[in-house]
Formats: sequence, structure tokens, C-alpha cells
Amino acid sequence: MRTISKILAGAFIATSTTFGASALELSDFVLSYRPYGIAATQKALNGEYYYQKSTDGSKIFRIAYKNEANETTIFNSEELKGCKITDWDGYEMSNDETKILLHTDTKMIYRYSYIADYYVYDVKSQRIAKLTDEGGEEIATLSPDNQKVAFVKNNNVYIKNLADGSITTVTTDGEKNKIINGVPDWVYQEEFGILNSLKWSPSSNTLAFIRFDESQVPMYSMTMYEGDCHPNKDYSLYPGSYDYKYPVAGEKNSVVSVMAYDLATSRLQKMNLPITDNDYVPHIDYGTQDDRLMVSTLNRTQNYLHIYAVNPATAQATEVYAEQSTSWIDSKSANDVMYYDTFFVMPSEKSGYMHLYQYAYDGKLIKQLTSGNENVTEFYGYDKARKQFFYQRTNGPLNRMVESVDAAGKVTALTDGDGTYSAKFNSNFKYYIRTFSSQRIPNQYAIYNVNGKKVRDLELNREFAEKYTAPTVPQREFITVESDGYKLNGYIIKPVDFDPNKKYPVIMQQYSGPGSQQVLNKWSLDWQEYFATQGFIIACVDGRGTGGREKAFQSVVYQKLGKYESIDQIAAAKYMASLPYVDAKHIGIWGWSYGGYEALMAMSTPGSDYAAGVAIAPVTSWKFYDTIYAERYMRTPQENPDGYRDGAPLENTDKLKGKLLIMWGSADDNVHVINSMQYISKLHGQGNQFDMMIYPNMNHSINGCGIRLPLYQRVLNFFKANLQQK
Repeated sequence: MRTISKILAGAFIATSTTFGASALELSDFVLSYRPYGIAATQKALNGEYYYQKSTDGSKIFRIAYKNEANETTIFNSEELKGCKITDWDGYEMSNDETKILLHTDTKMIYRYSYIADYYVYDVKSQRIAKLTDEGGEEIATLSPDNQKVAFVKNNNVYIKNLADGSITTVTTDGEKNKIINGVPDWVYQEEFGILNSLKWSPSSNTLAFIRFDESQVPMYSMTMYEGDCHPNKDYSLYPGSYDYKYPVAGEKNSVVSVMAYDLATSRLQKMNLPITDNDYVPHIDYGTQDDRLMVSTLNRTQNYLHIYAVNPATAQATEVYAEQSTSWIDSKSANDVMYYDTFFVMPSEKSGYMHLYQYAYDGKLIKQLTSGNENVTEFYGYDKARKQFFYQRTNGPLNRMVESVDAAGKVTALTDGDGTYSAKFNSNFKYYIRTFSSQRIPNQYAIYNVNGKKVRDLELNREFAEKYTAPTVPQREFITVESDGYKLNGYIIKPVDFDPNKKYPVIMQQYSGPGSQQVLNKWSLDWQEYFATQGFIIACVDGRGTGGREKAFQSVVYQKLGKYESIDQIAAAKYMASLPYVDAKHIGIWGWSYGGYEALMAMSTPGSDYAAGVAIAPVTSWKFYDTIYAERYMRTPQENPDGYRDGAPLENTDKLKGKLLIMWGSADDNVHVINSMQYISKLHGQGNQFDMMIYPNMNHSINGCGIRLPLYQRVLNFFKANLQQK
């Protein structure tokens, strides 16, 4: 594999990888060392090639699936005329591959969204032009006819005609903290995972988008300091603030509407959808025709999903799908629908497992494509020529495999054996890039054809495996724990010099959030393995509510977050305490975000015997958290006051047992500082002693400027002090 195509997968900092060091340090696990990945690829139109950017951001290559030697450089920064930029942050190929939309000077807004300077490169003429003179655009999106670019600037939508350079103003009402056009608001980005609502019609004659009126959403203000990591001198004497709209549970959301702009008539109109001011519109897309704008909606409780076909010319909507749940509807059912010429394919859990369904545009079910006691975890698409649907599914809760199903219902496995497989198909489903790993094998990447034959390897990480697998590094072993009649999946990590005659302290690691999974048969190497070299046993158990299993297993926690997760974590700790090589009096618990929440909940639940716990960026009451996430699982505080009270560590501080270290970033725009501040305030008032660590100007991830190494060192020192025998 070419070195230009290798990247350090998940690396926190840019660093060279050197192998052969005799002793492993904490930095090996949490900073520098990750298995190699491959740079992101984009499939080419003809299906024989894919595109890939060089790791230094200066070039874009077109590479044949069959033979890497058949490679062409289609973009080279060194050859640009009148442009001195050499490092590009990202790119998008036009549909006909004659133009490339590139961006640079990226500045993050929230965790995922950003503004950047966009440029358009003409492959034939080899000329490049800036999208706007000022730069600083959001979500620039090429039209299907390759002649226009839609983008957002200062909350308004614009369209640039690439032929004559003219710019059309689509909206004028955009205003910070009031009206956003095209770009989803904070809570849509965070909880629905959508960053761009601009959708071109197939003919490029209409542009549709979602308008967000967040004028009634309460403002949230975060105090900002000069700091040491990227210091802001404006705040050297007096703190500043970052202000944005954040709707907490039970408060007002943005009022959303779907808009469509007709380029020929310059008419912008609101689509006539039967939605209220409280409803969500998590997804819009065109169903391969200009008169078929497909809109998914969810009610605020998120237990009723509708899909409408809207004619942008008349603004009239026709319902084509409806589904109701006794708990919540997974947002994948709204967001991951794929539309084709005569039908659409959508995932749904209505059978008790996530499966794929094929519907006609008149709303009639054509067929259920997948079935059984497994979950479809990703739909890759439909091969029209072979009439095959490709997808990833669970193979038991711990494994992932790739399959296809044809029009006759015949299922073909593209992968075999245990582990985690995923695929990225080319444009005609002839080839795919296969990714594989397991708990024993680091990430491997290879190209296969659809008949299952390997074409060539891309990256096998052999050198990495030599250094970071047994017997050098502690390995994960799967276990099963019983709780309340349920069999829960878990893993355990023992020191490499494990002595069954010794007694070891244990750190229980978990996340526990609805639909999440920590226990998977895939490669992972992080702080857990290093802590196991320091005399600890690490254990992790996925309790009720977590993913990979039936819907009923997940929905047990509905309106009762924290209750059953805590019962299960305590049961897991008691199981560990029963083992002959575990020091039963020295078991701790650790978690970040929802895991931090659950660490506090478990330490405050009757029956807990945790000697110590670490909670990083924890929610301490769901009344502080955002509407979409909190209400999806808990409804509003007004509807479910008992659930909010019983599921709040803030309301259970008097029951807290064990030594506590609580840590957070002061600029966390996700789990706000108020969660930890209110919590420790109550601990103070009750005379409780605890340790804490604050990271100024750091967000929810507490990352950057090398901060992760001292963070994990602090956690390690805390557990050594409170769990290891003196």
C-alpha cells in the first residue's frame, strides 16, 4: 500500500510511528499509536476507480480497484496557478467528475459543523477559483448538473452559477440565534447527526432545505478564558462568553419548516406539511424525481414517524409511510431511508429487530427484505443490474457481517467467520473495500469483488500486530454476566503476567447509553489495556438498554434511565467480586459522558460496593440535557417527573458511596458545566469529600494540546491511590 494512502486511525496527534520500543508507556495507548487506516475514498462514476486524497492534503489520486499501479494524479496543489494553498482539508467530486469542490482554513463551530474557504477546481482547464471573495462558507453543495454550488453564509442560503460567476440570494431572513437556513441547529446536529439540509432536485432546477426558527429557544452562555491551549488574548484580564441556543428537556425547540426555491422563477415557498411547531424534520431528500421531495417527520415524543412525498411546485404533501412505537423510534428509521426510481428502502424495528423494508411510493409494502433475530446495522445500497440489496447486520450481538439479498429473497454472505466486517462499495457494486478486525486482529483493509474474491490488500497492520498483540499487551476475553434473569455480554482484561493465586483490584469500564455497545468483537486498544499492565483487572459489561440485541432489551429503560443500567452494573461488579482472583473490596467504576452519568448512578444505588469511581463530563440530571436525546428516552420532565427525579445523580448525592473523582471541560457545549457544578455543590452541602479536575476551555471530548495523556494519568493515579493495597 502506498504510504500516501496510510493514516493513523484515530490518532489524537500527528506523530511518526516507531516500533520496537522495549517498554510500553501510557502514551502508546492514548496518544500516538493506532493501527494504520486508509485515507477516505470517494467512488468514481465508472466503477473501476476510486479517488483518494494524499495524507498531506496536497494531491488527489484516481486509483483503479484492480491495480494500484494504474493511478493518475488528477489534482496537484503544486501545479495550481494563482493559488498558493498546498494543504486542503477536504474535497467533493462533481457528479460528472469534471469539477472538484475543495475547502481549507476550516474553523469548527460545534463538534462537527464548520465554516471554511471553498474553491472550485476545473479538471479539464486545471483552473481553480474561490467560491466567494470573502470565504467563510458552510455546507457548500454541488448541484447534480455540476453547474452550480449552493452554500450558507451568515445563516442565509446562496447559489453560485459556475458558468458566469453570478451569485443568487435565496434567503435574507437569516440571523444569528434567530433564523438558520439550511444548516441544522445545535440539537439537530448533535442528536440527529445531520449537518447539511441543502438538497438539490435531480434536474438542479430546485433547491430544498430546512429552515430553523430558534428565536424562542433559550440561550445558553459558556464562560471562556484566555487559556493555554490556543490562548485567546482578548480574555487575558476579563473572561468572555460563548452564547448559543440550546433547548433543555421540556423547553422550546426550533420551529422547523421545509422550503423549496425554484431557480427559474426565483420563487421561495414553504412546503405544506401537516406538522406542528413541536415536530421534528430529521431528513429530507429527493426520490429521484423533481416532483418527489421526500420528508421524514417525528413528533416531539419521537414515537410517531411519518414520511411524505411533497411536490415542490405545488407545495402539497402526500403521506407514504407511518409508524408508531410504544417507546421510541430509532432515528435511523427517519435518517437512513434510501430512495430509488420506483421504491424506497427503509430500516425499521417494528418487528422487534432492525430490518429493511421495500415500499412503493404509493405507500404499499412491496416486501420485507430482511428478517430473523438479528439487526441490520447499515444499508449499503441497491444494485439495479443484479437486483441485490447490500447491508451489514449483527452476527450475534458481538459480531458484524456483510450480506446481500436479491429480489427472490436469496441471502448471500459476503463475509464469513466471527469479527467485525464492514464494506464500502463502488458505484456499480462490482467491488468493495472490506474492513475487518476482531478482538485479536487489528484493522485490515482489502478490496474484494462482489463474488467474494480478494482483489488486493490495502493494509494488514502486520507490524502493528507484532507489537500490540499477545503476549506483549493484555488481551480482552469475553464473559457473560447474569442480572435480573438477563444474560449480559462483557469482557475482561487481565495483566499479561496474571497470577490466579493473587487478588487484583478491578476497574469496571462502561458507557451504558441506549443503543450503545462497548462489548464487540472488534479491535480496540486504549487506556484499558495500559491500566491492566499496572496491576488492575479491567471489566466491561453492556447492561440493559444497550445495542446489538432485540428492541425489547433496549426499551426496558424507557422513561427510567439509570435504573436498570445501575442494577446491571452492580450485578457485574458482584460477579467480578465472586471470582477467586479479585480483591472484592477494591472494585471501581469509570465512565465518560453517559458513562460518567452511570458511574454516579451506580455509586448511588442501594447494593453498590464500589470503592472508587471516576465520572468524566457526566449528566447529573436529564433536566439539564437537550430535548431530542432526553425526551426520546424520558419524555419531558412535565410528563415524567418521577423518572427524572429517580434517574438523576443530583437527587441521590446522599446515597453516594466510595471515593469520587469528577472531571469536566469548562467549555463543554454538550454536557454543560451546570451538571457538575450543581452536583458538587450538593456534595459540599452534605459534607462529602471528593476529588475533581477542570479543563479550561475544553469541550466534551477534552482533547487537543496533548491534554489526554495527563488526563488518563490523573485517572490512573486516582485508582492506584484508592484501589490498590498499600
